[in-house]
Amino acid sequence: MKSFAKALVSAAAITAAFNAAPLQADPKAEVLHYWTSGGEAKAVKALQEAFSARGGEWVDAPVAGGGGDAQAAVLRARVLAGDPPAAVQIKGPNIQEWAEAGALADLSGVASAQNWDGVLPETIQNIVKYEGNYVAVPVNVHRVDWIWANPEVLAKVGAGVPTTWDEFNATADKLLAAGIIPLAHGGQPWQDATVFETVVLGIGGVDFYRKALVDLDMDALGSDTMVSVFDQMRKMRGYVDPDFPGRDWNLATAMVMRGEAAMQIMGDWAKGEFAAAGKVPGKDYICASTPSENGYLLNSDSFAMFNVKGDDLVAGQNLLAELILGTEFQETFNLFKGSIPARTDVPRTEFDDCAIKSMDDMVSAAEGGTLLGSMAHEIAQAGAVRGAFIDIATAHFNSDMSSQDAVEKLVKAIKLAQ
Repeated sequence: MKSFAKALVSAAAITAAFNAAPLQADPKAEVLHYWTSGGEAKAVKALQEAFSARGGEWVDAPVAGGGGDAQAAVLRARVLAGDPPAAVQIKGPNIQEWAEAGALADLSGVASAQNWDGVLPETIQNIVKYEGNYVAVPVNVHRVDWIWANPEVLAKVGAGVPTTWDEFNATADKLLAAGIIPLAHGGQPWQDATVFETVVLGIGGVDFYRKALVDLDMDALGSDTMVSVFDQMRKMRGYVDPDFPGRDWNLATAMVMRGEAAMQIMGDWAKGEFAAAGKVPGKDYICASTPSENGYLLNSDSFAMFNVKGDDLVAGQNLLAELILGTEFQETFNLFKGSIPARTDVPRTEFDDCAIKSMDDMVSAAEGGTLLGSMAHEIAQAGAVRGAFIDIATAHFNSDMSSQDAVEKLVKAIKLAQ
């Protein structure tokens, strides 16, 4: 309780400094992020340009490596050294953990001035609030459970985008027989986990996903259904090419674009790569949800403002928060990124069919109780628990481990990680 009180006092002090930042201070912000690929780089450049246009000095601090694991290590080192960046791309439970540690500034002032409560869905509010106060700014909403497919490649075997996992396997077998790579994949742990959670959702269903990956129910984790999940993952391993280890996700996307592979399972940041290459949805590529019973796996990027000293840095944080949740930037950024806006009042006219489908599906999922946080992308789980899931999923995918052994190891790992 004492440490909690200290965190509140610290947050209150930062809030006061935030609101009292003198108008004449030139805004400055060092921004730590991991958006380094084509579509992502264009998206973050849009924020940088908007910040500079308002007189801000942007200090770019990118850390390559999709999924943010490398960046998380850099952030921890910076905070421990007493030199945190002004703004950091973090999300999910990580936001809550940094806020509980007293490391984040309270953004209530700018949130109230811009009526964030009136434009953000409650699900998103819960991600970026701590103890009822905003401590981070949501940038977007990503859907994780997508299949990105090359229609010309699928047509070579007379197939469309699969709507069940049995159909996926049958199509993949046809592609293999025709000498075509069925699944473009990068052999990195977070990518293995991305495929894993879509299979959990599709094989087990919404309720099973929630029990196993959100509630950490041991009966669900050790069930025959989870054995079936790993059985499907073993099949998926046979559908990737031999050169997949270590491949970055955007290079796997490029394989689909070039017709070297038929499909990729990846969040809709992949769409930013297609857009950057001038590809047209419905013509050059197809977007479809992975097989499931109307589930929607949610990922959302946010920027948290860390406690910093200096009127210029506080002014920079204030300006960043204002810009990030402004309607103009929400539209521009998400068109580049392939995601959809976090706020609900952004016009849809410039968004493509994939984005509009994502918007509609998210509303439907929220109303139907099937909107779920991604485990792989740190919305449902973070830290040691997320690490345990990823470790087992990738160990199984990259070895001859049996499905039963994987389930037993998963149960033990989750118990130890809690």
